[in-house]
Amino acid sequence: MRALPFAALLLAGCATTSAPLATEAPMVAATAETDPVDTAADAADDPAIWRNPADPSKSLVIGTDKKAGIHVYSLAGKRLSFTPAERLNNVDLRETGARVIAAASDRADVATAHVSLFTLDTAAAKLVPLGRFPVGAGEAYGMCLWTRARDHALFGFIVLKDGRIDQVAIDLSGATPKVTTVRSMKLATQSEGCVVDDRTGQLYVAEEDVGLWRFDADPSAATTATAIAKVDGKTLVADAEGLALAPSGRSGGYLVASSQGDNAYTLYRLPGVTYAGRFRIGGGAIDGTSDTDGIDLMLGDFGPAYPRGLLVAQDGDNAPATQNFKYVSWDAVRRALKLR
Repeated sequence: MRALPFAALLLAGCATTSAPLATEAPMVAATAETDPVDTAADAADDPAIWRNPADPSKSLVIGTDKKAGIHVYSLAGKRLSFTPAERLNNVDLRETGARVIAAASDRADVATAHVSLFTLDTAAAKLVPLGRFPVGAGEAYGMCLWTRARDHALFGFIVLKDGRIDQVAIDLSGATPKVTTVRSMKLATQSEGCVVDDRTGQLYVAEEDVGLWRFDADPSAATTATAIAKVDGKTLVADAEGLALAPSGRSGGYLVASSQGDNAYTLYRLPGVTYAGRFRIGGGAIDGTSDTDGIDLMLGDFGPAYPRGLLVAQDGDNAPATQNFKYVSWDAVRRALKLR
């Protein structure tokens, strides 16, 4: 869903005293950007990051074109490969043993949600399809993965457009994957962005016009949602979209949300999920971001440009080119917000 530009929101705030003004946010410059996707209009959607521990300069970024397929990019933003697929929306990845598995929400069948699985060939910088698997009735929208700490079992969460969240168990032990729906949860209205904290087993989901919610990710847990942050028009502006984590220690760090309605990104301090600040991407040699759908964040050394981590954000308006993804140093965000 496309939101009003930030300038329009400001004008609306001037016209009525009842409309809150978004909290100011410092600019953080993008360090690099990807090649634009091939499809025009609203096409690029969600990224995922793989960090190469042996050679951080050879780390990879995956990005979906929800009208054509899925790309693999270098840290310089160069497109290294493309895998055609009809309608992939959100993507996430996990390392399982010697393999890197990517999972994407598949919207090709709007009546039945699917998840598409891939192996990321890190040497060839290419995604190898493993198949499409039905999840349940409805249109697939958001997607995130979770590796359970106690047994390394892999689970996926597919957020349907109507707010239902289907949890699937992903079994990769056989010749072909098995994907089994193990439980469902529900939010009241349209939702998409999600992320799971592998350390704590907490699932975070963005209900676009309402706010952020937390669930226990274990399939044996209750399906009750806990509200953790509201769309208030100040710190978080609808649509609330992509979510990402910057973990620290056993349960600390930050949850980052795309505040799409005013082209900003909001941080919440973990584990209590308290407001910690917000920023925008812009002000550098590379154009800034707006209308951001998906984001991803990974900490660690990615080389001199990203010494403490890499943030990737979809850019909804990369005119005159088609949409793409922007890269930002997490260290620059930390300095701008004076984070400890």
